[in-house]
Formats: sequence, C-alpha cells, structure tokens
Amino acid sequence: MPVSLISAKEAANMIPNGASVMFGGFMNCGGSKTVVDALIEAGKKDLTMICNDTGLPGVGVAKLIENRRVKRLKSTHVGLNPETGRQINAQELEYELIPQGTFVERIRAAGAGLGGVLTPSGVGTIVAEGKQVLTIEGREYLLELPLRADFAILRGNTADKAGNIHYRLATRNFNVAMATAAKTVIAEVEKIVEVGELEPDMVMTPGVFVDYLVQA
Repeated sequence: MPVSLISAKEAANMIPNGASVMFGGFMNCGGSKTVVDALIEAGKKDLTMICNDTGLPGVGVAKLIENRRVKRLKSTHVGLNPETGRQINAQELEYELIPQGTFVERIRAAGAGLGGVLTPSGVGTIVAEGKQVLTIEGREYLLELPLRADFAILRGNTADKAGNIHYRLATRNFNVAMATAAKTVIAEVEKIVEVGELEPDMVMTPGVFVDYLVQA
C-alpha cells in the first residue's frame, strides 16, 4: 500500500511539544535537515532527542540544540557540538550518555520486541547507576532496557511510493534500526520513485515500517 506523501511542515505539525523523537544520522551523515528545519519553524519545543550525536554546529539536529528546542538528550557523544556541552554543563539540558553499541542494541531490542539486552559496557562506571547488574558465568553485565520513541525521523536516498527505502553507503547508519522502534516513522528522502522502480535487493528499510514520506 502507498504511504502518505506529506510536506515537511505537515510532518512537523504532527509532532507535539514534549514528544520523544529518534533522529537517524552520524555526524550529519544520513541525518534529517528538511524536517528539522520545519520543526524549528513550527516552534516545537521540550523534545526528547534520541540520536547518536548532535552533529556539527549549524547543521541538521544541531539546530534543535542551538534553538533550545530539546529538553532531554539521549546520545553516545556530544564532543563535536560545543553548545551541547555548554548546555549540559550548565544543567540546562537533561542528558543520558549511552555507549554507542548499547545505544543501537537498545533500539534494536525495542524493534524486535525484546525485554532488553545484557552488556558489560559501563559496568563499574556512572553508566551503571540505577541499573540491574547480573552475573553470568562469572562476568557482570548490565541489563539495558529497550529504547523506543514516539517518532523516528529518517533520512534516505531513494524511496518508492510504498515507503521502501534505500540508503546510500554509510547514510544507513542508525536509520535502519530506528525505523523499527518508533510509533510513527517519517522518512525524508532525496528521490521518490514509483513502486517497482526500486530493485528488491536495494531495499534497506521495508515500507511496512514507514508511515510518511517527505521530499527532502
């Protein structure tokens, strides 16, 4: 079945203040720009941002930080965006630091319907605070719970009108996992083609996971 093709403004308007939103991308590679700009223009605020990082200043998701639209951040590093670090240190931004492997495994667990994952990453550090520790075959592991969101905003190269998405090279990064772990999935893509024009072996996110397409 075809998915709905909407404008970036319509996508932004359906995301309420205070929503949790996953953003694909790695240092602006494969990350939203069109929908991010629409969110800022629409005045959206108090978002919980779930993304690998907050990018480089002035581009993509970094603009949400710079415009003070994020209340809570869950990511794996913020070192490339000085404003993110400043807000965290000033306690203007709630922050959960998640080891990168744990980050994507928690998202994958949510998409697969699992109750969580066990990982040795973070044992004995502040990452372990408040978490259950299990000893298995003499080694300690943290129980990390699934990570899901109200919305996921992906960035693809090409999609057909059924919502099947192809990512170019490394732009697939976290987009693929995030597509499975949100209630509503919005994909902004550079090119939209007819059903049948996208070869089956090029599909990296099946259309069954995608609710809306936005022309990037």
